[in-house]
Amino acid sequence: MADQDKLPVRLGPVPETLLWNLYHRAYEARQPRTVLHDPKAIELVDRLDYPFEETFGPPHPLLAQGQALRVRTFDDAVRNFLAEHPDGTVVNLAEGLETQYWRIDNGRAHWLCVELPETAELRRALLPDTERRRTLARSVLDLSWQDEVDPARGVLITAQGLLMYLRPGEVRELIAACAERFRGGALVFDTVPRWLGAATLRGEKGPARNYRMPGMPWSLNAGELPKVRTAHPGVVDVRELHLPRGRGPYFGALTPVLYRLPGVRNLRPTMTAIARFA
Repeated sequence: MADQDKLPVRLGPVPETLLWNLYHRAYEARQPRTVLHDPKAIELVDRLDYPFEETFGPPHPLLAQGQALRVRTFDDAVRNFLAEHPDGTVVNLAEGLETQYWRIDNGRAHWLCVELPETAELRRALLPDTERRRTLARSVLDLSWQDEVDPARGVLITAQGLLMYLRPGEVRELIAACAERFRGGALVFDTVPRWLGAATLRGEKGPARNYRMPGMPWSLNAGELPKVRTAHPGVVDVRELHLPRGRGPYFGALTPVLYRLPGVRNLRPTMTAIARFA
């Protein structure tokens, strides 16, 4: 694609993290033995006028595979939901340029993406709305987005790469509101361990030389996951979702062991979980 045909993009610090995710997801999708078939992510990277490597540094193969496996964990949870509720509604909170719909849509479900206005504008330009899939320009903390969801055929909410950027009280209120409104539904979310959250709040740089991740006010160690149930009486079960097995020694052999070792399981940079509502 010629440079003049590419779409320029400029986002604020937190929304910009969606480009980091897209960049690494597309890199992994290009690998010969990829763990994530995601041609739409490759297409989006090629369509954007954005200095990916200058901003984020060269793609890190281990980070890219980890990102892709995290994405697959969300995909598997949504697939399980659609198997039980083929006409249900999937609500993606702040998914950015996630391309889950193109990987797992069943042709029947409805999809609602809730995005900040600047991100919604970019998403609509690249991924125009359809009859069953639409983007709502609204903060996830503006709970009026819930009025746009028909719970009659089942609801699953995903919050991928979102909650860690909210304050603890905001996370609690959001989970409580979902549990109150969508009885019988569930929320799939991820979080970071406390050591990583603290490092971002201190302004420490991550693996990329020139890129500093925004601060992550909400973090949670693996052993603290049951605390999520205290957000609302309707949260009846919270459990971790393990990554699928990947390739290589770390994701192919070591990662499955880390779930069983209390002393080291908090060293993992992310944790994905599902909270079910009564």
